[in-house]
Amino acid sequence: MPDTPPAPAPVILGNEPGSFPHGVLAERHPAIVGQVREAFPYGPSQHRALDVLLASCTKGVIEPLPAEAHDQDRWKAWGIDAYTGRSWFDVPWLWSESHFYRRLLDAVGYFGPGPWQGIDPFRPFKLAELDSPETDEELAALDALADRPADEQAEALLHGSLWGNRADLGFRLSDAGAEGRAAAPSLVADDSATLWPLLANTGTLCLIADNAGRELIPDLLLIAHLLAHGHIERAVLHVKPYPYYVSDATTTDVVDALRRLVEAPGQAAAYGRQLWSATADGRLTVRAHPFSCAPLPYAEMPDDLRAELAAATLTVVKGDLNYRRLVGDRMWPPTTPFAAVTDHFPGPVAALRTLKSDVITGLDAATETALVAAEEQRWRTGGTHALIQVRS
Repeated sequence: MPDTPPAPAPVILGNEPGSFPHGVLAERHPAIVGQVREAFPYGPSQHRALDVLLASCTKGVIEPLPAEAHDQDRWKAWGIDAYTGRSWFDVPWLWSESHFYRRLLDAVGYFGPGPWQGIDPFRPFKLAELDSPETDEELAALDALADRPADEQAEALLHGSLWGNRADLGFRLSDAGAEGRAAAPSLVADDSATLWPLLANTGTLCLIADNAGRELIPDLLLIAHLLAHGHIERAVLHVKPYPYYVSDATTTDVVDALRRLVEAPGQAAAYGRQLWSATADGRLTVRAHPFSCAPLPYAEMPDDLRAELAAATLTVVKGDLNYRRLVGDRMWPPTTPFAAVTDHFPGPVAALRTLKSDVITGLDAATETALVAAEEQRWRTGGTHALIQVRS
């Protein structure tokens, strides 16, 4: 019997000073404009466009896309007419954030035509992380992991995918009792006992990726392990069709990550070769659906994507933004059942997420009480807690 649909909770906006969404719009977005400005030798036209965007997103209103915009019809379908003329702070935060990145790409000439067409403004940041000594250390840890039993390898790789660049691949198995001793657990919901049987007997696994670099590599390693041990027949990796939210993975980022693995020493290269071979024979494919950059929840996904995900045995949704889109970016009571708010999803779905924004569902009351007592509401946004949730 499915969970009773919960009463709609308020959509998260960014117009409350002091709130996390307000800080993103008022402080993080201007900082990103500054970082992008300094990352490339842009010309006067790009600098003027960035100035206009900075003024608009902090003190102005949402404006129509240029008449010649290639995606004019798409953004009309995504609601731009309803929000034109309104402050960036007074529309749904999910929509406002997404539209900021669309406008940023326009400002730097990404959509062209011109010499800057297709140049990812976030690429220097992604490559710096991918080439960091920390990445070397994490890949070197794979050599020790290779001697562990297969089930321990799988658990370590799952937690690596969950925690991304906080994983340390080191994997959290070394102190298995830490969660039980913590006053406020770092893993606030853990449906891994439900997830493992699904991962062990999956025809097609869809993995909706989150970030590039050191967070994408653990996703690829988990896929490689599942393929190598016959747990899945095929994996479909969903990435963004264009740069988004600074670090979100695109096809180029997948290629960079695979090359990083193949060129690394030891076990990392073996994983890389397995994945490279899997792409060649179709066991691993990359998908970049336009809706991956939509400013909307997955409940509003188009029919073709819905049919594709319905055909998968399991879909794993990675990261904070995808979680917001999965459950709806609303101020749900934390104890709202995860299954109830994901009932719209066209098949079994699992969420692997590090908490970096306010939205949360599926907690038991005791966990919520412990988190609030220990950290007030900081636990929602600090990236120090995570969850594994499943609706089968």
